[in-house]
Amino acid sequence: MKEDTAASLTGRRRVRRWTHADAADGEDCVAVEAPLEIYVDYRFKERSTRKLLAITMRTPGADRELAAGFLLSEAIVCRREELVSLRESGPGAATSWVAAELSAEVEIPPDAGRAVLTTSACGVCGRRWMEETDAQVEEGMRLPAERVADLCRAFDTGQVAFAATGGLHAAALFTEQGELAALREDVGRHNAFDKLIGGSFLAGRLPLHQAIAVVSSRASFELVAKSAVAGIPVLAALGAPTTLAIDEARRRGITLIGFLREGRFNIYTAPWRVLT
Repeated sequence: MKEDTAASLTGRRRVRRWTHADAADGEDCVAVEAPLEIYVDYRFKERSTRKLLAITMRTPGADRELAAGFLLSEAIVCRREELVSLRESGPGAATSWVAAELSAEVEIPPDAGRAVLTTSACGVCGRRWMEETDAQVEEGMRLPAERVADLCRAFDTGQVAFAATGGLHAAALFTEQGELAALREDVGRHNAFDKLIGGSFLAGRLPLHQAIAVVSSRASFELVAKSAVAGIPVLAALGAPTTLAIDEARRRGITLIGFLREGRFNIYTAPWRVLT
C-alpha cells in the first residue's frame, strides 16, 4: 500500500496565538477534511446503472483504498473478484469521487449505502454483514504480553500527520512478530480503518488471520465489526472500549485490548491470545 505523507494530509491556515497575555499572528498546520463521493457501477436488468452509496468527510489520500474498505465493511462486496475496477477523479477535479465497477453476480440491495453526507465522526458499518453472518476469527495467534505493550512505540512514530496537526486518527496493521506493516491516518477513525483494510483487500491479502490492528481512538462497535470483516483476531486501542464493542468482540472471538500504553494495557475479551 502506498504510504501517505504529512504534506498530503495537511494544510496551512492563518492563526493568532495567545500565550501569557501576548498575541502573535502566524500559520498553523491543520488536518485536511473534504468530501468524497463513493459510487458503484453495476448491471441491473441488462442496463448499466450507477448508484451513489455515500458522501463521506475524509482526509484526501488513499481514496481507492477507502472506497474498497467501505464496500467491504458495508457487505456490498465480500470477495476480491467481485470488485472489477476502481476509478477516481483526477487532480484538480471540482468534486472528489471514486466509482467502483462491480461484477455481474453482485446484487445491490435497495437500502445499500447511505447516499447522505456522513461526517468524520460517523462509522456505523457492516450493518447487513453483522446481521447475516456469524463468522469467527481464527484462534491460532498467541502473543507475548511484552510484544503487545511495545506496539504503541512504533504506532506513535508512524503518525507523521498527527504529529504535525494533532487532528488525525490513525489505524495500523502489525505482523504477529510486532512489525509495522501499514498505517493510515484520517480525520475519521472509521475512514482510517477502511483505508487500512481496503488496501489489504485490493492486494488480495484478506483474511488477515495473523495481523494485529491498533487504533488511536476508543474501540467502538464499528471498529470491531471492521476487524471481523477483515478476519483480524486482535484489536488494540489507545483509548477505552465501549460496552457494545466488548460484547461484539466476545461474540466474534476477537481479542479486544484497551488503554494500550508502553508497559500496560487492559484485555477485555479472549485473553488467552496474550501470554501474560
